[in-house]
Amino acid sequence: MTDFKKIVLGLVVMFCATLFIGCSDDHEPQKALTPSEVLASVAWETTNAKNNKGENVALTDANVANFVGFAYFKPDGTFTMYNLDDSPKMHGDWSVSADGKTRTIVARDNAGATLFTRVVEITVLTKDEFTYRIYPDSNDKSVYFDIVHTPTTHTEPN
Repeated sequence: MTDFKKIVLGLVVMFCATLFIGCSDDHEPQKALTPSEVLASVAWETTNAKNNKGENVALTDANVANFVGFAYFKPDGTFTMYNLDDSPKMHGDWSVSADGKTRTIVARDNAGATLFTRVVEITVLTKDEFTYRIYPDSNDKSVYFDIVHTPTTHTEPN
């Protein structure tokens, strides 16, 4: 094959590949996920926490221990959370703001009554990481902890 034919063939291959970048197997453009769809797309495990100085904080630290566990956000707007030993933590309803900046959970008892509502600031929300920020004192935004979650294959306990 001549150099000219190799160049033309290479250009044709690159052109064809460009046509299909960002497309699924059926060549339809892939739709970007909404923040809610990203959160519901996987199960999450708390894998780290960092303080306002960027330092790692032990997951057993009293400032973050209540936020540690496995979380399962269902597409229907309900959630369940478990401690790392699979004991039940809470369940209820959830939502993420359309801009992906906040997550709200409404924890409910077994009769469906609201136990509490918590709104947290989301700092990272991708398919690889979900991190939100908590403030021990809501009046002091200089002290905070980022609760880091990563996808898990851990099966939701029954």
